[in-house]
Amino acid sequence: MLVRMRYDERTRAYVERRTKEGLNKKDIMRCLKRFVAREIYRALTSTPADHITQTDLAPAA
Repeated sequence: MLVRMRYDERTRAYVERRTKEGLNKKDIMRCLKRFVAREIYRALTSTPADHITQTDLAPAA
């Protein structure tokens, strides 16, 4: 979380917004952990066909 809070622009904007809303760093990190867990779950459970594009397919020999 700390690396993401420092380098990821979306996360930095989120942290700034939540800080203005009055949340402390501990609460913000809790929210970020939940978001990252949902992101990872979606990546793991999505079907491989969702990630394949026409340019990924090699022509058949």
